[in-house]
Amino acid sequence: MQNASQSGTNGTPISQRVRALSPSGIRKFFELLYTMDDVISLGVGEPDFVTPWRIRESAIYSIEKGYTMYTSNFGLMELRQEISGYMNRRTGLEYNPANQVLVTVGVSQGIDLAMRALIDPGDEVIVPEPTYVSYVPCVTLAGGVAVPVPTHMENGFRVRPQDIEDRVTPRTKAILIGYPNNPTGAVMPRRELEEIAGIAERHGLFVVSDEIYERLVYGTEHTTFASLPGMAERTVHLSGFSKSYAMTGWRVGYACSHPEIIEAMMKVHQYTMMCAPIQGQMAAIEALRSGDSSVEDAREEYNRRRHLMMSGLNRMGLACLEPQGAFYTFPSIKSLDMTSMEFAERLLMEEHVALVPGSAFGPSGEGHVRCCYAVATEEIEEALERIGRFVRKVKGGS
Repeated sequence: MQNASQSGTNGTPISQRVRALSPSGIRKFFELLYTMDDVISLGVGEPDFVTPWRIRESAIYSIEKGYTMYTSNFGLMELRQEISGYMNRRTGLEYNPANQVLVTVGVSQGIDLAMRALIDPGDEVIVPEPTYVSYVPCVTLAGGVAVPVPTHMENGFRVRPQDIEDRVTPRTKAILIGYPNNPTGAVMPRRELEEIAGIAERHGLFVVSDEIYERLVYGTEHTTFASLPGMAERTVHLSGFSKSYAMTGWRVGYACSHPEIIEAMMKVHQYTMMCAPIQGQMAAIEALRSGDSSVEDAREEYNRRRHLMMSGLNRMGLACLEPQGAFYTFPSIKSLDMTSMEFAERLLMEEHVALVPGSAFGPSGEGHVRCCYAVATEEIEEALERIGRFVRKVKGGS
């Protein structure tokens, strides 16, 4: 009998797809953080606000009333109706809550479901970089091939439509985009999104659009990709409650798309997750009904912190473009002659400030670091003082 610990024919019991994955550049780095005291974290992209009371109260009430069971695989119909109404109010799109809305366990699961529903082995997915850390792994786990499209500080980290078209091949199946962008804070103007829509239509491509930061934009307008002419039928719209409503731990997101695509995503969802937790779904219903004022209050506070972080980094010589969305800055450290990982590790060890190396978001992120300003103003001010001290030391100053 073969020993249970014995390796497979390739020398390991682990699948080739999983072996090909690198650990998350965010989580791996933050293992260091938890062993240290007096650390100011500008790293994990999580609001520092507590979920508003009315939303929490609705979940407490649901438990008191005994709502502790499974829901439909699609999610609570009441929540799907609220999501459908929300999308119609904000974008004019009409999604049938019965077969065009799927409640997911956060947007991260939505990305995974979309990739597994759309991608056959060997299909290519075009992914602009720098990119959120789960995009490429989700493509890989679905058997696809991620095709990166670099973006650069010089053009505001916006992906150029022509760069996407240049990478279309007979194997291309989809484009995976996330704007407002994590990690850069970039927002795509409508005109350029329309050009990308034209590419998708000409080549028969699907677009998976992660818009989790859609409510957090500053001095500009967010364009919902599916609302562009001809795109509702070929777009998987992903969003959720984590960022705008300060509900990261509740793990509730949603997907809206063509019924055939939603049905396919639900098939994977029902066998791997069953449904999102019912208490989180009940909380999400209340968020859509009464949460607008708290979203706007949070956005205004993030805007103040955005200016503080951006101006502080620029003053110390770390060139930083104005982020128009999300809650991140992505300053350049190219003047310091070190890698982003070296910068992040040394800053953590020497000044006890945690941020994320740009390389965690793909090769295009090298030469930058991600700083999250979803932290208290006092912490941002102290972090900037420590970062400035570190930068002066690296440059040979006092």
